[in-house]
Amino acid sequence: MTGMGGEAGAQAARSRALAVLRIRSRALAVALLPAAVAVVLYAGGSTGHFVGPGWHTARWVVTPFAALVLLAAAGIALVVARARPAMSPTVAIAEESAPDLYRMVRDLADRLDVPAPSAIALTPDCDSWLEDRTHPSHGPPTREDRDELTGARGSRRTTAAPVLVIGSPFLWWMRVGELRAVLAPVVAGTGPSAHPDIAAARRFVRGLDAAVAVSSTSGRCPMTRVVCAGVGWVARLLLRSCREHASQMERGVAAAAAERAQAVDYGLRIVAQEQVGLAYAGWDRLLTRVALPAWRMGRWPSRLDAGVVAALTELSRRDRLAEGFASRLGERPACDLLEEPGTIDEATSLLAARLFHGGPAESGPDWSPVDWQEYPEEVVDRKWRLDAARLHRVLDAQGVRRTPDTTGPETDAPTLSRVLDYLATPTEPTATRAATPTSADEPAAADGDEPPQGPPAPDDETVMGGAGGITTVEGEAEAEDQDDQDDQENERTTTLAAGLTAELAREEATAPTT
Repeated sequence: MTGMGGEAGAQAARSRALAVLRIRSRALAVALLPAAVAVVLYAGGSTGHFVGPGWHTARWVVTPFAALVLLAAAGIALVVARARPAMSPTVAIAEESAPDLYRMVRDLADRLDVPAPSAIALTPDCDSWLEDRTHPSHGPPTREDRDELTGARGSRRTTAAPVLVIGSPFLWWMRVGELRAVLAPVVAGTGPSAHPDIAAARRFVRGLDAAVAVSSTSGRCPMTRVVCAGVGWVARLLLRSCREHASQMERGVAAAAAERAQAVDYGLRIVAQEQVGLAYAGWDRLLTRVALPAWRMGRWPSRLDAGVVAALTELSRRDRLAEGFASRLGERPACDLLEEPGTIDEATSLLAARLFHGGPAESGPDWSPVDWQEYPEEVVDRKWRLDAARLHRVLDAQGVRRTPDTTGPETDAPTLSRVLDYLATPTEPTATRAATPTSADEPAAADGDEPPQGPPAPDDETVMGGAGGITTVEGEAEAEDQDDQDDQENERTTTLAAGLTAELAREEATAPTT
C-alpha cells in the first residue's frame, strides 16, 4: 500500500506539516541558544581568546541563565510529551463482535490502497472520523499488540493506524452499500495520516493542546499554579504560531482523502448523502423530543438507534416523494454487520445519555433503562402528570381558588375546568353605549312641536357612519370592549407563563446533579 499518494492535497498537507515541524525546531533552537552561547564563552576562555574580567562576568551571567532556560525547556517538553490528548468517548467494537464490519472496512482500505484503521468504535453522533489513539496515556493497545483489521502484530505503538469512529445512527439507518460509500473518504484519510511528517506534526499539535488543558486545571497550589501558567503561556504561543499551518494541513489531508475516494462508490455516495441529512434530522429530533424528557426523569431509552430507524421508516413511508423506498428497505441494513446489535445499541444509548445529559456511566436505582414498549407509561404519562401538578401549584401560588367538581366525591381536586375557568375571561359589564334614542325616550319638542323625524343630517358624523347606517360611537365602544378583554386575557396568560417558568427554574435548581 502506498498510503501517501501523489494527490495535490497530500503534497500541500506535507508542506504544511513541514512548516509545523519547523516551528518546533525554532522553539528548540531558542531553548538551546543560551546554552550554546555559554559553551562558546567557556571555549573561548579555555583557548585564551575570551579573557579578562568582562568575559569572566559574562560567563557567570550566561551560565545560570542557560541552565534555567534548559530546565524550563525540558519541563515544558516533558509536559507536552506526557500530557494526555483529548479522546472522544466512544463504544469500542471488537473484531469478534463485528467480523463483517471489519471485513468491509478492510476491503475498502484495500480498494483505496491505504492502511486499514487499527480498530473501530461507535459514537452517538451523526459523524465519522479517524482518531489517533497511539499516545501511551490512552492505555495499552489491543491484545498482544495485534492490529484489529490487518491482523499484524507489532511492538511499536507509534506505527498503529488511527481508529475509525462511526456514528451509530449511520450504522443503523444506512444500508451496507451506503455506509461503505460514506466511509470511503474517511478511511482514505489513513493514507496521509501514515506519512511520518504529517504524523509528527499532528502529535506536536495535540501535545500542545493537551499541555494547555493541563495548565488550565484548577485546584493547584500557588507554586504549581505559577509553573503551570508559564507552561500554558509557552504552549499557547506555539499553538498560535502553528495554528494556520495545522488547519491548512488538515484541509490538505481531507482534500487528498476525498480525491482518492472518488474511485470507490462515487455515484452511490452522492445518493447516500441524502440519508446522512435525514439521519441527522431524525437523530436530533429523537434526542430533544423523546430522549431528553426521559433523561430528566432518571430513565434512559435503551434503544435509541432502533428508535431513530423506526421513526425515519415511518416518516419515509408517509412521504410521497420517497421514490424507491421499498427497494431500499429490502437491502441489508448496516447494523446486520454486528453480531449483537441490541447490546451495542444499549451501550451507545447509555453513552448518549452521559454525553448529552450528564447522566452516570452505569445504571442504578435512580438511573435505569426504559424500553420503547414501556415509554408511554413510564415517561409520557408521568411527564403529563408532573406538568399538570406544576400548573396547579402555580395557580395555588397565584391565589386562584379551585373549582368545585360536583361529579366526584372530591370537590376540591385539581381539574381541567379550573385552568379553563382561569384563562377564560369573564364577561364584564361594558360601559353605557350611546344609542339612537327611541320615540319614547325622546324629549318633547318645545312649544308643542313634533320631534324631528327621519335620519339626521348627512354632515352629522357622530351619529351616522356612512351609507351603512351604523353609528361610529357604538363601533368605537365595541372595539374598546374587545381590546379590554384581549388585554385581560393576555395579562392572565403572561402571568401564568411567568409562574410556570419560575417554578420550572426552581425545580431544575433543586434537582440533584448526576
